[in-house]
Amino acid sequence: MATRVSSTEQADALIHELRAEHGDLVFHQSGGCCDGSAPMCFPRGELRIGERDVLLGEVAGVPFYMGGAQFELWKHTHLTVDVVPGRGSGFSLEVPRGVRFLVRSRVLTTDELRELGEPV
Repeated sequence: MATRVSSTEQADALIHELRAEHGDLVFHQSGGCCDGSAPMCFPRGELRIGERDVLLGEVAGVPFYMGGAQFELWKHTHLTVDVVPGRGSGFSLEVPRGVRFLVRSRVLTTDELRELGEPV
């Protein structure tokens, strides 16, 4: 089954640690200020999801949203959430640990686009 978002084992491990510390979480990728298009992880309820935000799926059981304007540009891609050393400049929960989430992207195949209901 085609998906728009997935995560690496390293990202999953960090998400589980953050969930144990902060409770339910949510990811959002806005393409705006702070870390630009870096995914941000927040305690659920700390971030207001807008009516234009698009739910791409879940990573490690955590919902992953993208801003609607950015989704229009990225709807043909699959995102893989990963974690790398280094501090981001945003407010994401992982920042104090000296690591940051990032996404790696690839173009969805024609079959995946069809499965997701996108025109090809």
